[in-house]
Amino acid sequence: MRNSIPQAEIQRAKQRQRMIGNSPELNRAVEVALLIAPTDVSVLVTGESGVGKESFPQIIHQNSARKHGPYVAVNCGAIPEGTIDSELFGHKKGSFTDAVTERSGYFEEANGGTIFLDEVGELPMPTQARLLRVLESGEYMKVGSSQVQRADIRVVAATNVDLEAAIREGRFRQDLYYRLNTVTISLPPLRDRGDDLLLLFRLFASDYADKYHMPPIRLSEEAERLMLRYRWPGNVRELKNLVERLSVIAEDRLISEEVLRDQLPPNADQRHPALITHQQGPFITDEPLLSDNRQQMGAMYGMLRDVKMSINDLSQLLYHVLQGQQQGQQMPSLPGTGVMLTGEDPQTTAKPTTTAAEAEFQDIVDDGRILTLDEMEQKYIEMVLKHNNGVRKKTAEDLNISERTLYRKLK
Repeated sequence: MRNSIPQAEIQRAKQRQRMIGNSPELNRAVEVALLIAPTDVSVLVTGESGVGKESFPQIIHQNSARKHGPYVAVNCGAIPEGTIDSELFGHKKGSFTDAVTERSGYFEEANGGTIFLDEVGELPMPTQARLLRVLESGEYMKVGSSQVQRADIRVVAATNVDLEAAIREGRFRQDLYYRLNTVTISLPPLRDRGDDLLLLFRLFASDYADKYHMPPIRLSEEAERLMLRYRWPGNVRELKNLVERLSVIAEDRLISEEVLRDQLPPNADQRHPALITHQQGPFITDEPLLSDNRQQMGAMYGMLRDVKMSINDLSQLLYHVLQGQQQGQQMPSLPGTGVMLTGEDPQTTAKPTTTAAEAEFQDIVDDGRILTLDEMEQKYIEMVLKHNNGVRKKTAEDLNISERTLYRKLK
């Protein structure tokens, strides 16, 4: 797409949304939003949870011919599966037990404007079929009604789910994906935005200083370096919550590295291994790789989602990790990446005893066949569920997915 939006206009759009930062990826995403805003094409906004996807539908709406029409935002993941059709499309009186009156849905309320479907990847399959009909013909029917209604709506959707993977797993309709994916806007994670992180910190610190009537917090040089090393799995949302917490509890308004580290998630080091690289890992560190194989497996799962490594390379790495632990060998490097997994010196360390987790994952390579990503994911989810004694809420938190997504995967 040709660069045709003046930088001043991009900056104005960012200011209206209080969007701080100047990373090229962020500016390009805003530029694409402004370029397609005057059209009525469907847009799919992608990115990790917490990167600020909700700002882009508003940029598109505010710069479109529909800006004087309604703007309706819907969190599809927060609506129970049994009522989502009624919420989106409305229902007739008596169409089900609790339908004591007729109700308008979000599509009817948004007629003439823009509807933002957040977490569109969580929609159940029957609802996806209804949405596809709206996108293709502009028609829908209320629940319990046979009367066709028309909707003059611009649809903007967002997701942190890999929809192509969901299509392969039969959880998302391919035809709906192509209808939504007319234009895709991909947002970078906070860890890839460089000094934007520190600019956001100062903005949030100023906001909470005004809110709580106290001086704004600042970062020491060591704390700034720690901020830039941490991977921020929760992205801007996690940063904002951290700044608010520090603004309230910190006695010294100059935040030291020690104080900042105390406020970071206590399990951050455990969920990802120490990787000697400038890009991977929760922190840049030369500490040894965690010896617990369950934690290594979790780290590999997170790496796969974060850096999109090939399945074969990941599978081979996991296999060698297990074999290396059994044979007391030095941990291998990942082919083609320069990432070295560090372990204890085999000359000074006794041969480790095979753990129950290792025994459970001995079949990562079965008769020379490397397991598929789906098979590996299934084994990992089963392991974490077992570790949490079947508690789904804790398992979903450990996997960094919603309980609804976990329930669907288990089903």
